[in-house]
Amino acid sequence: MFDIRYLYTRREKVNESILIIEDEVGLIKMLKRLLDKEGFQEIYQAESGAEALKKVLEHRIDLILLDVMLPDTNGFDLCQQIRDISEVPIIFLTARTTDIDKLTGFSMGGDDYITKPFNPLEVAARIKAILHRQRKTILEMSRVFQTESFVLHYDQARLIVEGKEVNCPAKEFQLLKFMCQHPNQVFSVDHLYEKVWGDYSIVGKENTVMVHISRLRQKIEKDPKHPEYLKNVRGLGYMLSNENQRSSQ
Repeated sequence: MFDIRYLYTRREKVNESILIIEDEVGLIKMLKRLLDKEGFQEIYQAESGAEALKKVLEHRIDLILLDVMLPDTNGFDLCQQIRDISEVPIIFLTARTTDIDKLTGFSMGGDDYITKPFNPLEVAARIKAILHRQRKTILEMSRVFQTESFVLHYDQARLIVEGKEVNCPAKEFQLLKFMCQHPNQVFSVDHLYEKVWGDYSIVGKENTVMVHISRLRQKIEKDPKHPEYLKNVRGLGYMLSNENQRSSQ
């Protein structure tokens, strides 16, 4: 039996951020309380598919809790849409309990599937397990980003293209490093500017980001007009594709 005292025992702070996609207000409050007690500092919520996609684009999300039954879409379709722009781990948290539903959830890109009613302790344990695996993966990729065409050394701030070192000014390096650390995720111009330059309210940020992306393409792309890595996602922003990426310590 679940001990309610668990919800009033605070854990150590956790750096990862969680997005709750759910339209039931009471459940949102309970999950936010659970995550808060687990030490999560950044907890976002979305009550519709449209709002959820906006949050994924605007914020760095490390894990998503996703309901299937939403007012403007279903969670299965939304999961597939999120997978088009991000590899963030997704846990379905839903009252849909059939085997077909579970198989659909996994086939659409879900990482786990928990049915309602659920034990909060189990939800917390599964979140921790997935984030632990993700941390290990990130650690393995944390020092070098390597593709068939270029290698980015994070610690040494060096860019090697086709075996030759290429000059990479500070802001270009910071922009490329951020995108290499979050491959296959689409980021808006505002998000990129805030991460690299620190203030997304500055006038002219669109041109600044575009110019730096263009310069990086000239350095790492075989054909800058048809980029293989730094891609523009029309109407949404930019992403770094890592289909041929290899990680190394």
